[in-house]
Amino acid sequence: MTEANKKADDFRALHVPGRPFVLFNIWDAGTAKAVAVSGARAIATGSWSVAAANGFRDGEDVPLDLAIDNLARIVRATTLPVTIDIESGYGKTADAAGRTIARTIEAGAIGCNLEDSFPENGKLRDIAEQAERIRQARLAADAAGLRYFINARTDVFFQEPAERHDEAMLVAALERAHAYADAGADGLFAPGLADQAMIARLTRASPLPVNIMVDDRTPGLDRLADAGVARVSHGPRPYLAVMKNLEQLACAAMTT
Repeated sequence: MTEANKKADDFRALHVPGRPFVLFNIWDAGTAKAVAVSGARAIATGSWSVAAANGFRDGEDVPLDLAIDNLARIVRATTLPVTIDIESGYGKTADAAGRTIARTIEAGAIGCNLEDSFPENGKLRDIAEQAERIRQARLAADAAGLRYFINARTDVFFQEPAERHDEAMLVAALERAHAYADAGADGLFAPGLADQAMIARLTRASPLPVNIMVDDRTPGLDRLADAGVARVSHGPRPYLAVMKNLEQLACAAMTT
């Protein structure tokens, strides 16, 4: 695991609050190669994009075997560290989620996103239940001898539209951050949060480096740095942009 641990250590070292690094999320080996030549420091899949590219909906509709095979092809296509968006871990139980993480390690991943909502409806899991899933993921990584980066995603800010984000939601996110850190998580991913002041309050109080996902309301990279963010993801936006461009090129080709 020497090479894998070097990649894992390099990836971990990128998480510096106030100096956010960018993950321009990909969905297959070809897009991994394209992003790698941009000067990217790491490669990250996005579950929504992987699902859409393969004709599935997001929410663990992609068969796990396909997701793992896709991951393995991505790992073989690049020398960069690869982290996988494994949604909620493809398991009804914490033990099953741990076994899923073990499979991602076998396929070459050095980290994952592990979300705390149910894939079928987006509702939040109980904190203790999610902490146990993270604990089992950490045990799987420890058993493999890998310093695997568990990015604990909380979907607190997906429960309400951005204009309804309030103090109670921030408190709830921080409660989860502390529980997840105690369970063995390495980072906190808070998609849906876009208000700079709330992001800054989250980063100051979080025991884990904070990952923010870009959407139309997200502050620019400089402002995210000022807010103390350590990691910025682009989620499904790269896939949507590529597909829109492909559609336009196809339409143009049909009319020439």
